[in-house]
Amino acid sequence: MSGSPTPLAGITVVEFTHMVMGPTVGHILAGLGAEIVRVEPIGGDRTRRLLGSGAGYFPMYNRGKQSICLNLKSDEGLQVAKDLIARSDILVENFRPGALDRLGLDYESCAASNPRLIYCSEKGFLPGPYENRTALDEVAQMMGGLAYMTGQPGKPTRAGASVIDVTGGMFGVIGILAALEERHRTGKGQKVTASLFETTIYLVGQHMAQYAVTGTPAAPMPARVSAWAIYDVFETKDEPVFIGVVTDALWEKFCKLFALDGLWADQSLRENNERVKARDRIMPEIRELIGGMTAAEVIGKLDGSGLPFAPIGKPEDMFDDPHLAQGGLEDVTLDNGTEVRLPTVPLEMDGKRIGSAQQLPKAGADHADVLNSLGYDDERIKALYDSGAVGENS
Repeated sequence: MSGSPTPLAGITVVEFTHMVMGPTVGHILAGLGAEIVRVEPIGGDRTRRLLGSGAGYFPMYNRGKQSICLNLKSDEGLQVAKDLIARSDILVENFRPGALDRLGLDYESCAASNPRLIYCSEKGFLPGPYENRTALDEVAQMMGGLAYMTGQPGKPTRAGASVIDVTGGMFGVIGILAALEERHRTGKGQKVTASLFETTIYLVGQHMAQYAVTGTPAAPMPARVSAWAIYDVFETKDEPVFIGVVTDALWEKFCKLFALDGLWADQSLRENNERVKARDRIMPEIRELIGGMTAAEVIGKLDGSGLPFAPIGKPEDMFDDPHLAQGGLEDVTLDNGTEVRLPTVPLEMDGKRIGSAQQLPKAGADHADVLNSLGYDDERIKALYDSGAVGENS
């Protein structure tokens, strides 16, 4: 996407991350135009080689970054990391608590050499009794009530994507952008911490508030009493379709679109709350009507009506979605040379979509450029290779 916005052009980021949460921060910042140097262990981040549901982590969240492989257990490799940090605006890390601290890369030490540094830690928990526990997206979903709310009663089920990792990364970006704005005024950086558990709690806050307001615990979503009578997935002759009727005006429109004259004539159903109470009476009629149509016929009536509706899509369907073809996907070259299209940062700025064609960095592919940018001469770079402090490209 030529001419894409780059509001963070000139901002430099050094990233010590793995898996999803930390890389999400860097991916969003890269999409906004920042320069990202990703520090990987010798041989590359193991996330590159995950199988199954983890196979998409690396290509999704590590586009648009440079890669350098360092042995941080060596004095020489650690010094390269320190030099990178000293010249960076932002550091992002999401390793277990204390991992970088033990290397002397804690916030206080880094800020001593670079007072303008914004140091973003993506952790399992903010300070408290749990802060030293190891957490994952699924751990947070289970602890925080999201899995309970997603599954059938008694069968907690994690959400079908790494929603806490990704949302936790987004909160990290929000903190970073706020810290950048404050740095404009003070000239000083600061530490920003986002977490999986507290992110989960924020997402289930609506259910906590529901309990506070009503005194009744929120039921899991599959068993909930909806705020609207028609807010469900309906079977058709072929593919299911979701339909929501969320206002009284939309109820009138829905009845007219589907010739539900009897239901519209019933004055007792004109108010939403009365329809909720009468749900058991009205839903069988609507299900029977929708069940006699194809999904295309239902969508044909609903499209353009203002009524919320959705076909039930699968992730693989999104590659060919006509709406996403208008800028929602960007060209990516995978490690094996395969060209694919993956989701870009979902923003538009000044009328233009974020994103551009991106190639995934091979592990250590940018050693020369990164080390030269630090002012290292050829002799020093050769010595780093010879000592094993910097790994060969893989």
